[in-house]
Amino acid sequence: MDLSGRKLILGVCGGIAAYKAALLIRLLKKAGAEVQVMMTKDAARFVTPLTLGTLSESEVLTEIFPGDDTTGSWTKHIELGLWADLFIVAPATAQTIAKLTHGFCDSMLTATALAARCPLLVCPAMDHDMYLHPATARNIAQLRADGVKVMEPGHGSLASGLVGVGRLPEPEKIVEQVARLLGASGGPLAGKRVLLTAGPTRESLDPVRFISNRSTGTMGYELAAAARRLGAEVTLISGPTALDAPAGVVRVDVETAQEMYDRTHEHLDYDVAILAAAVSDFAPASRSDHKMKKTGDVPVIELRKTRDILASLGRQKKAGQTLIGFAMETENGRANAQDKLERKRLDWIVLNVLGDEGAGFGTGTNRVTVLSAGGAVHELPVLPKRDVAEEIWRLVGGRMQGEG
Repeated sequence: MDLSGRKLILGVCGGIAAYKAALLIRLLKKAGAEVQVMMTKDAARFVTPLTLGTLSESEVLTEIFPGDDTTGSWTKHIELGLWADLFIVAPATAQTIAKLTHGFCDSMLTATALAARCPLLVCPAMDHDMYLHPATARNIAQLRADGVKVMEPGHGSLASGLVGVGRLPEPEKIVEQVARLLGASGGPLAGKRVLLTAGPTRESLDPVRFISNRSTGTMGYELAAAARRLGAEVTLISGPTALDAPAGVVRVDVETAQEMYDRTHEHLDYDVAILAAAVSDFAPASRSDHKMKKTGDVPVIELRKTRDILASLGRQKKAGQTLIGFAMETENGRANAQDKLERKRLDWIVLNVLGDEGAGFGTGTNRVTVLSAGGAVHELPVLPKRDVAEEIWRLVGGRMQGEG
């Protein structure tokens, strides 16, 4: 597993599992990563900063305001928040999870987590009853809704003498999760070429006005980010959005349906294509060169059909390629999606029903049903769009490996 050049922050909290941070650091360093350790004050009761600093080859940070600071290094949480590719909190205690959930920043660890622009991976470790307490469950659910990746703790003997859930995931499992999140070589999509479309298109009426839709592009961008984390080479054809391209993803910006059609057809050497963009079905038959004035009669705007990107790719699909479409429906969702799946020669189709709670445009969550050409139907619950993307890739990966 290769993490060469990756910049990681490891936050260590005050629980008995803190001693496992030493092994985790060794594994991350062995994979080639650069590791910056941060500890809470209580963590130092279980393992010394000297030990973790020696293993990580970096100064362990604890306080936002070092007692002898005269250099302005109290801003280091901002600097490191921009530096890191991934922030790992392992072990994450119930106390720190609560602070991360509610935006507290009373230590270098929590302040940097609040400032960081990189993904956050939280690895809980605590006693069985603390982990199952409704307050902890609410906090973890909120973190996931905010886009944080939270690993499930293990089951077994605990420091209290009880047996139950709450053990820190083994360091080897954490490193595997880190590799997946960063798209390190050796991931399940390593060597695969993925083509994605996302966002809306805009069809101009005049230099000022255009026809568009409510898509924000979030679902497509999450699919692109997940594919990259799994090791794929990802090209994202994007309509106008306010989103930043995921790290390592090649983004091609377009505006109109015709531009998206043209750019998509320049990338037909894909292994998997997922067309998640909300492409305009209709465009004005003509465009005014000047702003239409609010004088005289109300203008009649004639529309024309745009070219069908998904159907075109279906006709040109080669053996070994996987083609996936999206269907946003307001009625007869399952029937309409099934018809689109068959008519456009797709391998999978992802159905969204506008009006379902937790689904639709402009939400952080989605609720989808995934239908395959082989007749399989997978209904997913309401999940953060990041988790929906991972579930879709899990299904696609299973098909590519012959699991149906």
